[in-house]
Amino acid sequence: MTLNETIARIRAAHLMVRDAREWDGLTTGLLQAYGARDEDLIEQLQPPFLQSWRTVTRYVLRDTFDAAGISVADPGHHWGIAALTANGVSREPLLCRMDPAAPEDAAGSATDGPQLLTFAEAMTYYAECLAPLLEHAGHQEQYSR
Repeated sequence: MTLNETIARIRAAHLMVRDAREWDGLTTGLLQAYGARDEDLIEQLQPPFLQSWRTVTRYVLRDTFDAAGISVADPGHHWGIAALTANGVSREPLLCRMDPAAPEDAAGSATDGPQLLTFAEAMTYYAECLAPLLEHAGHQEQYSR
C-alpha cells in the first residue's frame, strides 16, 4: 500500500466520524478553554478530543494499518494519537506543535496551552510520520520475496 493510499484511507476514516469543520471545532473549543484558563472546561473537552482521534486510529483504521504492516499501540506522548510501528521503526503523530528544544511535557503546560493542530495540519503531520514506516515496510517486503 502506498503512502498516498494510506493517507487517503486515514483521512476518509476520520471524515466518516466528523467533517473537517467539526474536527477543527473541537480544536478551537479546546484552545479557547486553554486561553480562558478554564480548567473545568479543559477537563471536559480534552479527553473526548484525544479519544476521538485515538479511537479512529486504533479501531476504524485497524485493517488499513494491518494491510500496511503497521502495528498500532497506545501513544507515549500526552498529545499523541498512537504509537505506529513497522519493522522496528516507530513514529507517533501528535495533535500539537512541538518545540524540539523544549521538554516533552511542555506542550501541555504552556501558559496559553498547547499549539493544537487543525485537521489539515494533523493529516499532514500524520503523513510525515507514516512515510518512513511505509518506506521501511516496503523494503522489508522486497527482501522477504
